[in-house]
Amino acid sequence: MRALHEAGRDVPGDISVAGFDDMAEAAFFQPPLTTVRPDFDVVGRHRVALLLDQIDGATDGPRRMAVEPALVVRASTAPPPAGRTA
Repeated sequence: MRALHEAGRDVPGDISVAGFDDMAEAAFFQPPLTTVRPDFDVVGRHRVALLLDQIDGATDGPRRMAVEPALVVRASTAPPPAGRTA
């Protein structure tokens, strides 16, 4: 966001910015950063279960898992300016 500011762009007036992981510092950026927060507890439980299955000899190949993230909306995102579309 600093580079956008230095280029004369306004966040979120000209452009919206979002991040991933929802690190603690995101709330203190200027403007505070909108982020996607994965549910690391659920991811960890899935990975431990997979590891235990592999230790027990399970060889059923790759697995897919879907974990619903949370969107943490802060001040770095806004609708497009009037007359413009996303």
